[in-house]
Amino acid sequence: MRRSELLQLRVEDLNVSRKEIRVLGKGKKERIVPMPADSIRFLNEYLEVRKEHFKDKEIEASYILLSGKGKKLDPRTVYGIVNQYLKLAPSAEKKSPHVLRHSFATHLLNNGADINAIKELLGHANLGATQVYTHNSIERLKEIYQKFHPKA
Repeated sequence: MRRSELLQLRVEDLNVSRKEIRVLGKGKKERIVPMPADSIRFLNEYLEVRKEHFKDKEIEASYILLSGKGKKLDPRTVYGIVNQYLKLAPSAEKKSPHVLRHSFATHLLNNGADINAIKELLGHANLGATQVYTHNSIERLKEIYQKFHPKA
């Protein structure tokens, strides 16, 4: 999801029993994103710690991600946190939250996911926006062709 979407997530957007989260995207367009069981478990643990941390303090609405003061997390803070962890990956050329989104789409494509499904997961309004991610898959196809085709 986009950084802006992440920051708008509220506790009531989580549906633990269905393993999904409701995301409000660009243009107030809503989509449902599946969540792996491990992610739900970590998120639930975080929410418990958060509840304990803020039990005697007032928090801003029901946003999932909060600052230490109980306010909605700032976009620059998320950018900084993600960059801090991306610096641990020396192979990453570009380092930003958007790189994770791009990697997600590329991995799905490289492992055979339908581009229309990826379009829905990313919250794109049209297929053209999703096709930006296909250049890596074309490189992967060329690599497979060179490696396995007898006339390559």
